[in-house]
Amino acid sequence: MNLAVETSAQWFCLRSLPKHEHIAAAQLAEEPDIEVYLPRIRFRRPTRQGPRWFTEALFPGYLFARFDLSASLRKVKSARGVRDVVHFGDRWPTVPGEAIESLRTAVSGDHIQVIHEELQAGEVVHIVGGAFHGLPAVVTRAMNGQERVSVLLEFLGTLTSMEVSSTTLIRQAEPRAGVFGLQ
Repeated sequence: MNLAVETSAQWFCLRSLPKHEHIAAAQLAEEPDIEVYLPRIRFRRPTRQGPRWFTEALFPGYLFARFDLSASLRKVKSARGVRDVVHFGDRWPTVPGEAIESLRTAVSGDHIQVIHEELQAGEVVHIVGGAFHGLPAVVTRAMNGQERVSVLLEFLGTLTSMEVSSTTLIRQAEPRAGVFGLQ
């Protein structure tokens, strides 16, 4: 956080180039008269190699910056990774400082917020990695304090219950009712 930001500075929403939020934030953070806030989240996503952790902007394509509009608009708009400052014609809406502080409180300040997926009994998941890669399963029990989950899956024509690591499970994108005839 730059303490050199002038009192006439206000918070604005900036639009970045696709997947360039972090580049825009780093470029603007080097400016002593600009304060930048880029809330980010970290989450697991399935890949062909199994689940992987990804870090992305909480608001893809957007970040926040506090600056004096008349003095720094050109500098902000020309920063690497910045597409534009959000505006409507000749109106440049500001973001209330209280909203930024509330967001910082909710998303752990300037740190990356990690989203953990707590699986619940009855959820439909896909196994990623290992011998059962790609098979759908239903969570029957999440074991507290462990990274193990009991699942029910159809294997070789029969329903089989087994324990697997929760790191090998990904929630099904669109749950289907009645997987394996269960309601």
